Amino acid sequence: MAHNHHSHCDCCSQGHNHEHNHEHHEHHHEHHHEHHHEHHEHHHEHGDLKKSITLIVITAVLLAVAVFIEKTCSLATWQLLIIYLVPYLLIGYETLKEAAEGIAHGEAFNEHFLMSVATIGALAIGFLPGAEPQFPEAVFVMLFFQVGELFEGYAEGKSRESIAHLMNIRPDVATVERSGETKSVSPEQVAVGETIIIKPGEKIPLDGVVIEGATSLNTVALTGESLPRSASVGDEVVSGCVNLSGMIKVRTTKCFGESTVSRIIDLVEHAGDKKSHSEAFISRFARVYTPVVVFAAIALAVLPPLFSGNFMASFPTWLYRALMFLIVSCPCALVISVPLAFFGGIGGASRQGILVKGANYMDVLAQVGTVVFDKTGTLTHGQFEVSAVHPEQCDEHQLLHLAAHVEHFSTHPIGIALRDAFPDEATDGCTVTNVEEVAGQGVKATVGNQVVSVGNTRMMDAVGAQWHDCTHVGTIIHVAIDGKYAGHIVINDKIKQESRQAINELKAAGVERIVMLTGDRSEVAADVSQKLGIDHYHAQLMPADKVAHVERLLGEKNKGKSLAFVGDGINDAPVLARADVGIAMGGLGSDAAIEAADVVVMDDNPSKIVRAINVARRTLRIARQNVWFAIVVKLAVLVLATLGVATMGMAVFADVGVTVLAVLNSMRALKQ
Repeated sequence: MAHNHHSHCDCCSQGHNHEHNHEHHEHHHEHHHEHHHEHHEHHHEHGDLKKSITLIVITAVLLAVAVFIEKTCSLATWQLLIIYLVPYLLIGYETLKEAAEGIAHGEAFNEHFLMSVATIGALAIGFLPGAEPQFPEAVFVMLFFQVGELFEGYAEGKSRESIAHLMNIRPDVATVERSGETKSVSPEQVAVGETIIIKPGEKIPLDGVVIEGATSLNTVALTGESLPRSASVGDEVVSGCVNLSGMIKVRTTKCFGESTVSRIIDLVEHAGDKKSHSEAFISRFARVYTPVVVFAAIALAVLPPLFSGNFMASFPTWLYRALMFLIVSCPCALVISVPLAFFGGIGGASRQGILVKGANYMDVLAQVGTVVFDKTGTLTHGQFEVSAVHPEQCDEHQLLHLAAHVEHFSTHPIGIALRDAFPDEATDGCTVTNVEEVAGQGVKATVGNQVVSVGNTRMMDAVGAQWHDCTHVGTIIHVAIDGKYAGHIVINDKIKQESRQAINELKAAGVERIVMLTGDRSEVAADVSQKLGIDHYHAQLMPADKVAHVERLLGEKNKGKSLAFVGDGINDAPVLARADVGIAMGGLGSDAAIEAADVVVMDDNPSKIVRAINVARRTLRIARQNVWFAIVVKLAVLVLATLGVATMGMAVFADVGVTVLAVLNSMRALKQ
C-alpha cells in the first residue's frame, strides 16, 4: 500500500549516457579484470594462496636437505652453490622477476630489488678469498620474504571485484505489449517508447513513465530508502525498483543499456579503477631505504681501497665488509614484521567485529580526514516507528487503535509501525471487515460499525475529508472516520542510539568533515543531521549522484588525508568502491555493499568506525616502532662492520635477532 505523501517519484536521474549493450558490458568486465591484475601483483586469489603455501613448504624442505648435504659432505663452493640455487630460485623467482621488471620500468628501488641485491650478495660472498659462504642465509631471507608476502596476500585475499550479487537487481525479463498480445522478452530487446506491463512482485526492467494503474514501489535497492514510494499515471519509474501492490503499464523512456540498473552495475565495475590504491607502508619505505643502502655498500667496497694505496690487496676485505653491510641492512626484519603488525591489527579488529580486507586499508583508515555517511540503515535503523500522534476528534489511544486495526494484514513498513505502536490490537476483540487496499492511496476497512480510511492526502481527498498538514518532519498518515477527518500520525525512521556517539567520537578523533548523503527527502535529511550534529548533508540522491558528490569531496580533501564512506545498501556499492576506504554495515547490509567495501562492520554499530580508525592508528604505530628499532640496531652493527669490529655473527643477529624481536612486537597488534 502506498503511504507516501510525496506522490511524485523523485528517484530518476537523467544523464550519463553510457551507450553500451550487454555484450560490450561483459567484454569490458573481462578487460577490467586483466587490467586490475597487472596493477596488483599480490592480490593472491584462492588458487594462488595454495600455490604460495606449497612453494614455501617445498623450499623449506629443499633448504633443510641442502644444509644437511653441506654439513655431511665436503663439497667445493661452486657445487654447494648449485645445491642452494635450487631452493633459492624456486622461492625467489617471482621476487627476482619483479625486481627485473622494476629496473626495466625505471622504478628500480622497491622491496623486491632490495631483497634481490641482499640475497645475491650473500650468494656471491662465498667466492671471496677468506670469506665464509652465506648460502643458507640467502635462501632463508627469500623464504622469509615470501612468508611475509603470503600474510599480506591472505589478508587482502577477499577479492572485492565480484559483483555477482549486484546481479540480483538485474531484471531478467520484460513483459511487452506488441500488436495486441503480451510477450516475455529480455530487457535488452525492448525499444524506447514500447509499453511494458509490470505485475505486483515483479522488478521494473526499464526506466519509463506510468500510463495506466497505480501502485507503490520498493526502491530500497536504488535509494536505500525502506519506505515505499507511490506511483500513478504520469509518474516516472526507474528500473531495479520492485512493484509492490498494483499492476501498472509503463511506456519506456530509455533502452536497457541506459537504464538506471545498467548504470549502477557499470558504476560499481569501474569505480575501483579510479581509486588510488594506497601503497603498502613497506613499499614507500623501501623506495627511500634501498638506494641509500645500495649506494652506501658500493661506496664501502670501492672508496677505502682507492685511498689505501694498494687497491687490489685491500679490495677483498672491503668487499667482504660491504656485503656484510648488505646482509645487516637486509630489511627482512621490516619486510616480515611490518606485514605481521598489519596482519595482527587486522586480526585484532576482526575480534571486535570489524573486518578489514587488506593491510593497505589500515594505512588509509589511520589517515581518515573526511567521513561520509549514508542515512538509512547506517545512521538510522531503516525501521519505522510512530513519532507523534495528532488526533482531531478522538484521543491518541483511539486514533492509533483504529489505524492499527485497519493495517492488521499489511506487510508495508508503515502498517508494521502502526501495529507496533498499538500491540493490544490483536487481542481487544474488535471486528474488522471489508478491508480494501487502494493502490497508491492507502487502506479502508470497517472497524466495528465505522468506516476507517488510513492513507495519504489522495485518500483523504477521495473520501472527502478536510485534511491539513503537520509541522513535524516525517511521513504523515492521515485517518478519516466515516469520511470525517480524525487526525494524523507521524512516522519516522528510528535513529540508532550509537549514531550520536559515533559522530561525537569522530570529531574528537580529529576527523575534519562529516557529511551525510541520502536518497531520502530533504526535510528528513535536515532533521536527522540536526539531531546528530552532522555539518553537511545532501538529499534525494541516486547512486550516480552519490558517486559525483564523493568525487567532489575527494577533490577537496586535505593532502595526506583520506575519505571514508559508510553505507549499507546496494545503492551504496558504487560509492563504497570509489571512496579511499569504503566501510559497509555488515549486519543487515546488502551483499553488494559488503562485497564492494574495504572494511565491514559486522554488527551495524556506527561507533565501531572510530574503533576501526584507532586500531589502524595503533597498528601503524607498532609498524613504525619496528622500523625504527631495526634501523637503530642495524646502524650500530653497520658502524662496527665498517670499522672491521663486527663479526658475521653480529651481522646475523642484526638481521635474524632483530627480526624475531620485531615479530614479537608485532604480535601486540593482535591485542586491541
